[in-house]
Amino acid sequence: MPQKQRTAPDILARKGEGKIAVLTAYDYPTGMLADEAGADVILVGDSLGMVCLGLPDTLGVTMADMLHHTKAVCRAVKSALVVADMPFLSYQTSISDAVANAGRFLQEAGARAVKLEGGAEFVPHIRAMLAAGIPVMGHIGLTPQQVARFGGFKAQGKTARAARVLVADARALAEAGCFAIVLEAVPAEVAARITAEIGIPTIGIGAGPDCDGQVLVFHDVLGLCPGLRPGFVKQYADLWTPARAALAAYCAEVRSGAFPAEANTRRMAPAELAEFRAASEYGDA
Repeated sequence: MPQKQRTAPDILARKGEGKIAVLTAYDYPTGMLADEAGADVILVGDSLGMVCLGLPDTLGVTMADMLHHTKAVCRAVKSALVVADMPFLSYQTSISDAVANAGRFLQEAGARAVKLEGGAEFVPHIRAMLAAGIPVMGHIGLTPQQVARFGGFKAQGKTARAARVLVADARALAEAGCFAIVLEAVPAEVAARITAEIGIPTIGIGAGPDCDGQVLVFHDVLGLCPGLRPGFVKQYADLWTPARAALAAYCAEVRSGAFPAEANTRRMAPAELAEFRAASEYGDA
């Protein structure tokens, strides 16, 4: 029997039953690796702007970018729930834009849910998406699409007043029908309070150990983007150094003539080679 792919209701049902492992992925090989590693949810994050496209933040990522990368990930994933990030200005402009753009991720790219950043102000958008049959994951705390307003990538909810706003936003998103909420760069105490008070899973990133799950960026986990790693990230491998060494060895062998060796070369059968040389000698095509 084909393996059943996880759904938004499957993730919702995990509230309080076990830690949910979430990874980002951006193309066919990263999607395959994350899926085979056992991720419950694979997020095609707009963080691709920084780790794949070399942008300084996520504001330059477009719908075309996100659809392109989401399609590639969806071709690879067999088990995890694929969630697509809605990029900057794909949903903030109007409720109708939000529904139309969210629907494209399901209809054209193959995702089975979308994620958007923001709190109570986007409850009408979320409800309209759900009415159209589109599962929604929320995202509060440090919301990278607000980096210009925040003045940088800064932790949120550090004061009592700011923490109360986050709790109110989390309640609003849960009541609106989100199946999960990402809590990014908020104090662990605030994340624990939200996790205890709402009936949907919280997915932490820099939000402490009490969330229902955790998410990390693929490249951060494997050490593939030196210089970009936030302080709350745990790096599980350094693949940059051996990858660079392997590529440098290839370049050196090309320059020295060591590559390709005979083992990397294909030869014609002797009879075919003799006929080819004879024909070439007389100029035959």
